[in-house]
Amino acid sequence: MKFKAQIMDEISVERAMVRIAHQIIEKNHGVENLCIIGIKTRGVPLASRLVTAIKAIEGVQVEMGKLDISLYRDDLAERANEPIINSTEIPFSVVNKNVVLVDDVIYTGRTVRAALDAIMALGRPATIQLAALIDRGHRELPIRTDYVGKNIPTSKAEVVVVHIKEYDGDTSVCLYEKEPK
Repeated sequence: MKFKAQIMDEISVERAMVRIAHQIIEKNHGVENLCIIGIKTRGVPLASRLVTAIKAIEGVQVEMGKLDISLYRDDLAERANEPIINSTEIPFSVVNKNVVLVDDVIYTGRTVRAALDAIMALGRPATIQLAALIDRGHRELPIRTDYVGKNIPTSKAEVVVVHIKEYDGDTSVCLYEKEPK
């Protein structure tokens, strides 16, 4: 892949997460009955940042979970040679909760569809909302974000790469171009 541009640095990612935290609080009229669930892998540290920001704003620790969507993917047959490990960690009931799903990039919507199936298998929430650091368009399913850090119109030949300090050593969002085949 060929590097095109850095879209966000660590400071702009943190600002976006604080803004999203404020929007979540406003839309839900506070944090009562609210939980945040990060979609593995990079959605988890972003969810943690939202929980931290909400605590700083409201003084309340919101429940947080980690969602592994491996078993709910619609391309499971194509990925049959990969090990299937369900490492979902949601130590609370989602029933009648306002669930905010968090992911790093929303693209086709298929990851979110899988996450919706996984959440519904745990019980029936009052609402399910979606927060994404980056919305790059090109939806294949009728799914939209409720909260977005940055909209980045892309071509299908471009790739958005989110680096998160916990996994990658730095926090940034970069745009790359796929090499022609």
